[in-house]
Amino acid sequence: MSFTIRLGQQGYQFADLKTLLAKASPARSGDYLAGIGAGSNAERVAAQWALADLPLRHFLNELLIPYESDEITRLIVDGHDPLAFAPVAHLTVGGFRDWLLSDAADTAALTVLAPGLMPEMVAAVSKLMRLQDLIVVAKKCEVVTRFRNTIGLAGHFSTRLQPNHPTDNEAGIAASLIDGLLNASGDAVIGINPASDNTQTVGRLLSLLDDFIQRFEIPTQSCVLTHVSTTLALINQGAPVDLVFQSIAGSEAANSSFGINIAMLAEAHDAAQSLGRGRVGNNVMYFETGQGSALSANAHHGVDQQTMEARAYGLARAFSPLLVNTVVGFIGPEYLYNGKQIIRAGLEDHFCGKLLGLPMGCDICYTNHAEADQDDMDILLTQFALAGGSFIMGVPGGDDIMLNYQSTSFQDALMIRRLLKLPPAPEFYQWLQKADIMDAKGNLLSGQNLPPAFAKALNMEVGN
Repeated sequence: MSFTIRLGQQGYQFADLKTLLAKASPARSGDYLAGIGAGSNAERVAAQWALADLPLRHFLNELLIPYESDEITRLIVDGHDPLAFAPVAHLTVGGFRDWLLSDAADTAALTVLAPGLMPEMVAAVSKLMRLQDLIVVAKKCEVVTRFRNTIGLAGHFSTRLQPNHPTDNEAGIAASLIDGLLNASGDAVIGINPASDNTQTVGRLLSLLDDFIQRFEIPTQSCVLTHVSTTLALINQGAPVDLVFQSIAGSEAANSSFGINIAMLAEAHDAAQSLGRGRVGNNVMYFETGQGSALSANAHHGVDQQTMEARAYGLARAFSPLLVNTVVGFIGPEYLYNGKQIIRAGLEDHFCGKLLGLPMGCDICYTNHAEADQDDMDILLTQFALAGGSFIMGVPGGDDIMLNYQSTSFQDALMIRRLLKLPPAPEFYQWLQKADIMDAKGNLLSGQNLPPAFAKALNMEVGN
């Protein structure tokens, strides 16, 4: 179906729904790299105008990627809940925006609505929104998940402690791990990106993290961010796996480039749940995504990168994950050119994921060749926290020496928690107080000195 609109003396025509969505997207380098971005601001406004008048029901009838050739499309269509969709089924995309911003769209209503929304619907409405709209609506969404603690409660803010090391050196990892804990980081997960993906190395790192968590009785979960097939093999070998990690994208072809499919994710999900390692819940999956991933694999099917990102959330939703992390600026300026585009993308991703019922975190980051700096990241960090984001990264010094990119530090997380009065996950917060690391007001007690009980246990472990 084509779309025609006239603005003033100029007429615009869009060949199909994917073209309309691409032209309506706020400017970003990835869409221009793909040759699908709006040719002018006037064309973008025309596309947004036409999109605003499009009935939400249209997305049920015109699919961006054919049902027959893409398992992500089949998952999205087959999983759609018409009863949940019914309260907004009569609305246009513009009318949906207005409803989302109204008082009628409260937390309870948005929670019930989530299964009725297709990813393409939420991507479409996000294209009509200012940043403040994205923040206001996302703030009203509350998505709570559990494993050894409770993530996503309103009024709390979590962090992934990321103690990466360029040679997977255990002493280096342990030093970053202790530094992070002393700065109250790690309630979302203690997660290592391994330099080597071989089974022996990953198994060794899993045991290191598990021993540490068990010895100090930390109410958190561990993850080594390796390929799902490696994790599945380690589960079968009896390794102490808490969470299954995998990068995912919004098309079958893009996921094939990652070496995964839905069946493989389902097998790993069931295997991890069968271990029963959670204490307060059994959400066992950890997914990471990023705008541009499908395009970089030449698997975007002519669909704009932000809509493809939302489709990845449709895949994630099927597995009730503990954590979903949009690694917003990691792929590089070819996809998000500067700080302005990274900020917009981070808030879009969070908005879309939360509307679909996902526990959204954000790696607020950039590569060193992007037109961005730490001031841009400070803006996104503050806006993301105001929008009710679930978690961010905690990286020593904000500089990942293994992955070579800039992220958020332990101190950044402390700043935003103090500024907005957002404590960590409740079980982790209680542990911090018991370990004499933080008091009941959120103040650090130890500085960089180990609390006595903590130091004694550590000396027993490392023998120095």
